[in-house]
Amino acid sequence: MDSNAGGQILDPQRRAAAEIARRKVLAAYGNTDSRDYSDANKPGPVITKNEKAYAEPNSSHMKDEPLNSRINSESWKRYHSEWQNYYQKYYSNYYSNAAKQYIAKERLKDARSQAEEDDIVYALAHASGREKSNGGLKLREDIRRKATDDAKKTRRLRKFVPLMAGIAVTLFVLFLQYNRLIFAPIYAYVSPGNAPASEIEALDPTITQAVSSDPRLIIPKLNIDVPIRFGLQLSEVMAAMNNGVAHYRIAGASAYPGEIGNFIITGHSAGDVYSSNPYKYIFSGLERLEEGDLIYVNYESVRYTYSVIRKTVVEPTDVDALVINTGKPLITLVTCTPLGTSRYRLLVTGEQISPDYEGSEEQEAVIVDESSDTSLPSNEPSFFENVWNFLTGQ
Repeated sequence: MDSNAGGQILDPQRRAAAEIARRKVLAAYGNTDSRDYSDANKPGPVITKNEKAYAEPNSSHMKDEPLNSRINSESWKRYHSEWQNYYQKYYSNYYSNAAKQYIAKERLKDARSQAEEDDIVYALAHASGREKSNGGLKLREDIRRKATDDAKKTRRLRKFVPLMAGIAVTLFVLFLQYNRLIFAPIYAYVSPGNAPASEIEALDPTITQAVSSDPRLIIPKLNIDVPIRFGLQLSEVMAAMNNGVAHYRIAGASAYPGEIGNFIITGHSAGDVYSSNPYKYIFSGLERLEEGDLIYVNYESVRYTYSVIRKTVVEPTDVDALVINTGKPLITLVTCTPLGTSRYRLLVTGEQISPDYEGSEEQEAVIVDESSDTSLPSNEPSFFENVWNFLTGQ
């Protein structure tokens, strides 16, 4: 309000609003009516003609009489109270809206400032990354390069996976087939028998002594003490060698210990390491025997002693090499050679030196099925031989 203008509102809109408010105040409190018309939502009082004349700002009453003379002290209090309430609400809303606008502008300004700072930091980071070789960007580049190199190496290695798998399978199959080539030479120098060597070497070849009736082959130099299987057909020899060594009889070479003729014993020299046969390496050291080495055979409670006289290598089909025209009791040990294979047969022959064989009986003639007498006994079948026998039903 402008005090110089007589307290009137200079702004037309505010002047109109003030005039309306003033009329309401005069209408409510300009008479002695005791009713409460302060609530704007209630209907106003009934104004008489005189009261209306007082309320009209251009009436002659307002020109002739002062406004203060018609309004008592209580009305003035209410009048000023209504004006105060009006302006309080008006300026409260005004400053509340102004405060909200101010806060919104400040938040917008802060957001713009933060965005500008982020842009500056981003620009500085890129600028410093380009200028500093050891900065964060170079570190990320190094990590990316290393990851790329590792991925390339992994892809290259994946190409070799099938090859490595093929090599592994091939090596495994080769081991199954040829492991005996590795282990047979080792067992040739390891005692294949179960008896201690000191007990076997204590035998005296010049003394004929009573022994157990259990037939056994004893070779002190090789530490061999193994049971002998007698009374076999040719078809039973291979199976019998899984339980020791076997007496092998053919026409012309069918003697027993002490008889004139050739007494033949056959045994394995090699087998697969995973085989359950405990005697698969029993003759692996047979090549180490030399002339004069002693061989003992316990048979029917008598110990027979033989001295090695020769070694011979023959073809597996050379069965006739065992037929020897002799007037002495002989022994021939038969096994496969070279070690780990069944390519050839090694024959180690010895002559009986104890007991005295004067008057010994001749070996009895035997009838052998010629269809089964085609080759000498061999080692256990190899891996591929077992597969072939399985496929062919043999």
